[in-house]
Amino acid sequence: MAKQQRPWLIAYHVGVTVLTLWSVVNVTLMFLKWGDYAIEFAIANGLLVVFAVDYLFRFIMTKNRKVFLIQSAFDLLGIIPLHPVFAFFRLARLGRLIRYHHLFWRLGIAGKWTKAYHRFIYKTGFIYLFSISVAIIVLSAFLFSLTEKQSLANSLWWAITTATTVGYGDETPHTAFGKIIASFLMFGGIGFIGLLTSTITDFVTERASKNAAAQKTKEQADIVLLLSKIDTLTTKVDRLQQQIERLHQSK
Repeated sequence: MAKQQRPWLIAYHVGVTVLTLWSVVNVTLMFLKWGDYAIEFAIANGLLVVFAVDYLFRFIMTKNRKVFLIQSAFDLLGIIPLHPVFAFFRLARLGRLIRYHHLFWRLGIAGKWTKAYHRFIYKTGFIYLFSISVAIIVLSAFLFSLTEKQSLANSLWWAITTATTVGYGDETPHTAFGKIIASFLMFGGIGFIGLLTSTITDFVTERASKNAAAQKTKEQADIVLLLSKIDTLTTKVDRLQQQIERLHQSK
């Protein structure tokens, strides 16, 4: 059952939700070049300051800062001031708010799939591996963009293709620092991508094994029940035969 929330906390979370959606819509309008870019850019910077202050305040007030840094990795990426695209990382905050307020349960859609989702995301450590992987890719792309004088979009493309070992070769580092970044991404990014892949594989394999074991247990239980019914039926037939023999003997 969902716990009772304080009114001020609910108001704060509603405010965070509204500002998050506003920041994402605002950045989307900037990319689509709809509206006044100067006003949208000023709004993006204002929201950036708000989220940065919010992150700093939560970091100071939290009791376990190590856990906070891991769980709020996307929040940190969302306040990187070098490009508006990082605002999209703030959407991860909404996912945590949905989980915190048990919205799936309140809407009556909680069930096996939500439990499986929670077990996969949190119990396996997938969310932490995913956060670290994204942070490494974004940071590498960012530094690559600065050192190689490339656009952020091309740098993100390079980082993703490098981390996933695809490596099309259309974007390559030419400076010494760029090659150092590439080496860091190869060892760090590829390692965490491999862990992500193995985590997904292990989870799917485990679920398949559990389903197979449950099916086998059910089949065995059905066989035991069937054998029990056969034994009962055999006993009844034997008794019926005995009664028939007694009737014949009495005649």
